[in-house]
Formats: sequence, structure tokens, C-alpha cells
Amino acid sequence: MTEHRIGTQEEWKSERDALLAEEKELTRRGDELTKKRRELPWVPVENEYVFDTEDGERTLADLFDGRSQLVIYHFMFGPQYSAGGCPVCTSIADTLNPQVPHLAARDTTLMLASRAPLDQLLAYRERLGWEIPWVSSDGSDFNRDIGFLSTEEELQPWLDRGEIPPTVEQNARMCGTNALGYVMERPGLSVHARENGGVYRTYVTTARGLEAPGMAYYALLDRTPKGRDESPTEPLWLRRHDEY
Repeated sequence: MTEHRIGTQEEWKSERDALLAEEKELTRRGDELTKKRRELPWVPVENEYVFDTEDGERTLADLFDGRSQLVIYHFMFGPQYSAGGCPVCTSIADTLNPQVPHLAARDTTLMLASRAPLDQLLAYRERLGWEIPWVSSDGSDFNRDIGFLSTEEELQPWLDRGEIPPTVEQNARMCGTNALGYVMERPGLSVHARENGGVYRTYVTTARGLEAPGMAYYALLDRTPKGRDESPTEPLWLRRHDEY
């Protein structure tokens, strides 16, 4: 534990009250951004994407499962991953898995999508004890069209710099691939709506935009004295929950 100020209850309360005012302002700002997300224009999805599912081949419209909203977490698990899915994505799926029935009660289907073969995805899901629906988008341009799949040519400048972060090297090994194979896949969240027979893309986020919906452990750590306690020059502490 690093050295920290020691104060009285009165000093703590005074500073806590001031901080609370800022936290409430952040909450109000978050409400404003939520409204702006809902007001984004809807983009018609023209391509007939086909997914491999437990119930056979299904289109994007089929994935709604009779509901009007569809939330897909794009889980980094590429065809080249021989040892399992991304550990960070795995931690996110730990958070998303129990949310499925709650979202279904609000006319929303929540699921995972990856490019690995379906049998690999389902075996990994069984290992981690999840029940969240998972589909394979391999063979379609779904991930590429949304921006969650890169080519070797696009990544070559990054590779040429020769400065691969330790976290990338670590996670690539944990997935049974190399750095290139690992970063070709990108994590993300895409939201879709179905109305009057049409399917629309309404929202997409990635990187730190995934913290709020899928990384609850960070919100908890942010409230502890040590915080996240991470370094950009050291491997990430995260592991699959059965590997700690």
C-alpha cells in the first residue's frame, strides 16, 4: 500500500461531500450522453449476414429471437486461436452472462459473436459455465463491416515498429496464437434494432467504451485505495476465472 493521508472523520466527510457533488454531476452528464445515444440515426443493414448457431444457420434478423432489440458483444476468439478466447473478453462475458434474462424482459436479446468455429465456442462456453447465446460469424463479413476485424496489411505498420505491448504478447500466448493473430480480432459492442421488417445498426463501441457495460470489476477497483494498479509496461493481471 502506498503512503496516504490520514485524517479525521470530519476531514473525510468534508472531502467526501465535495467529491459526491462531482460524482452527481458526472451521473447527470452520463444521462445526457445516454439520451444522445438513443438519438443517433439508425443505419439500415443491407447485407444478408448468415451465422452458425446452435439452431443451424440464422440471419441477423433471426438472431433477434422475436424481440425488437439486439445487443451483440464481439468476443475476440478467431479461427486461429487454438487455446481459448481472449482473457479480457472472457472477463466481460462473465459480466454479461447473467444479464441475458434481464435484458430479455426488456425486449432485448443479448449474445456473443466470434469468428471461431461454433463447436470451439460452445466448448469454451461450457468450460466457463455460461449460458449466454453464442454464434459464429465465420464466413461472413459481419465483423469486418462493423470494424472489428483487421487485415495483416492494415496491421503491418504496427508490426514493423516492433513494439508489441507485453499485454498483447501475454494474451496471444494465452489464446494459442501470435501477436498478429490476436490483434486481427477486435472487441466491441454493437446494438441493432428491428422495425417494420427492417434491421438497423444503432450503436457501436469498443476499447474503453466497453468498461461500463462489461467490466464491472474496474468500477469496483476504481473505488478502492489501490485502484486498478496497472502498468502499460507490464502484462495484464486478468485471467480467466478458472485460472486464478
